[in-house]
Amino acid sequence: MEVGNAQGLKFAIVVSQWNAQVTGALLNGALEGLAKHGAVEGDVEVANVPGSYELISGADIVLRNDEFDAVICLGCVIQGETKHFDFICDAVGHGIANVGLKYNKPVIFGVLTTDNLEQALDRAGGKHGNKGEEAAITAIQMALLSKKYN
Repeated sequence: MEVGNAQGLKFAIVVSQWNAQVTGALLNGALEGLAKHGAVEGDVEVANVPGSYELISGADIVLRNDEFDAVICLGCVIQGETKHFDFICDAVGHGIANVGLKYNKPVIFGVLTTDNLEQALDRAGGKHGNKGEEAAITAIQMALLSKKYN
């Protein structure tokens, strides 16, 4: 897969503090992915929010600053015993998509929605790789696409 060069692009990473063991690993994966493809530290800003639901307003807040080419939203929602999981996952997915449309910027959904902590850890640097790094690659590709056509 051709990723492209992130040099000169500016990224914001909005990361949930809830399930920090998982989201911290996702963040490390995203930072490593951006760096591996040419992004430098000064072109990446990290903004922490309390939980996955707040990724929506967090992305909206950072995009009020027009300097970013893409925003990566990282979070983790683990299934519990109530329907709360379904409501949060649905709201976060729609909210992140709407922020991207509002600002005409790539806003990347890097939110794990798993049945348990083990599945989340498997996707945050475990046996299924690091979805944070995958989100970073997606952000690079989408930022380059946006620059090409805007």
